[in-house]
This record gives sequence, structure tokens and C-alpha cells, in this order.
Amino acid sequence: MPELPEVETIKKQLQKAILKKKIERVDVFLPKLVKAPLDKFKKIVRGAKVKNVWRRAKLLGFDLDNGWTMVMHLKMTGQIIIVKRVTCNMKQKHTHLIYYFTDNSWLLHNDLRKFGYIKLVPTAKLADFFKKEKFGPEPLENFSLDDFRVRLGKKPKSKIKPLLMDQTFIAGIGNLYADEILFFARVRPERKTNSLNPKEIKKIYQGIKKILPEAIRFKGSSADIYIDAYGQKGGFVPRLKVYG
Repeated sequence: MPELPEVETIKKQLQKAILKKKIERVDVFLPKLVKAPLDKFKKIVRGAKVKNVWRRAKLLGFDLDNGWTMVMHLKMTGQIIIVKRVTCNMKQKHTHLIYYFTDNSWLLHNDLRKFGYIKLVPTAKLADFFKKEKFGPEPLENFSLDDFRVRLGKKPKSKIKPLLMDQTFIAGIGNLYADEILFFARVRPERKTNSLNPKEIKKIYQGIKKILPEAIRFKGSSADIYIDAYGQKGGFVPRLKVYG
């Protein structure tokens, strides 16, 4: 599943590529990916301009200029691909949605295993949406070592690896980066949090702050079928120490 570095990479690329672009129309080839009535979805998206692209946890958000936001989860095998200039039918085998922009560029939403989704949320109600999702803090924003210690103290009997992957504890970390962070800290994944000493806690925190930005710098890890928004593999796999 694309984790924080992969989704952040896609977000940054989309911010440069599609902001202020107008969506001429959208084709939906797999309606179950859209968690809204299809007619309503197409009506809201058609003619809207993209005001902003954001990430929260592993979610991508597209704020439109009509007061709506598309919230997208790529799940296991989702891909968002920018096609800058269309010269022929660019639809791929697992393309389930195509957004057509008025400048003749496309945005493809591919998903091999079809687990992803798109939801429509009024932009003004995003705070309520996030509250229901119960996401934990973003690890690369205002998240201090003291914050980390306090959160660990509330989960004394939890195993550290599943806890790092719990999106209500910290947002955005999954299997791959939890492995890398704990290897960096020399902490076994099955250790319970109440067995960690202050030095180990600090080292885990340092691993979070070191490995996630580095993975973003290399545009993520293509350990499975992840590719960035330009169809390129991420460059972080050769730097993985233990995953796989």
C-alpha cells in the first residue's frame, strides 16, 4: 500500500501539474470506486477547477472551486497518472476513472485490485470528516519527541510495530516504513511499548524523522507496483535495510 512518502510524492507532483486546471468531464468505468451516486459525482466534477491538492495520512484530497472536495484512498494498488498531452487512447488495462482537462491532458486512476475509493465531501466539512476518521498526528509536522512519549504512554501493552501502523496513533506509516524505522532504532517489532527505554523511544522517533523525509526525497519505494504520478518508480528501494 502506498504510505506517507508515496502519497506525499504524488501530491507534490499533482500540485505542480493540475492546479487551476478545469475538468471537462470524467469517465467512470468501475462505479464501485466512487462512494457517491454516479450522476451526482459527474455533475459536481464536470466544469470544476482544481484549487488545491493535499495529503492527510494516506489520503489524497482534491479541493474543487465549487465547494466540494474529492477524497481519494489508493489502498493496495491504486495509481494516479498524469498524461500531459493526449495523442491517442491512453486508457490502460486497470484504468477505472479518467479525468479529462480542458487543456487536453488527462488524469488516470488505475487500481489492479480495486480496493481504492473516492468520496465527495463538502470542503467546509472536511474537519468533521477527519474527526470521524480519527487520524493521529502527522509525523513530519508539529510532532515532538514529548508528543511521541505521551502517546506511547497511553498504549503500554501495545506491540510497537502495529502501533506505528495504527493510523489513529500516527498518520501515514505502514508496513514498509515501520520495518525500516524499527530496524534503524534496533528495536524488535514485537516489543511492547512499556518495555522500551527512553533511549529506544528517542531512537524510534529519530527514525521517523529521518527515514520518511528521505523516502520522499527519493520519490517513494516501488517495492510492489507503486509508481509516481508520472509513471516512474520511486528510488528508495535500494536504500531499504530490512523490508522484504
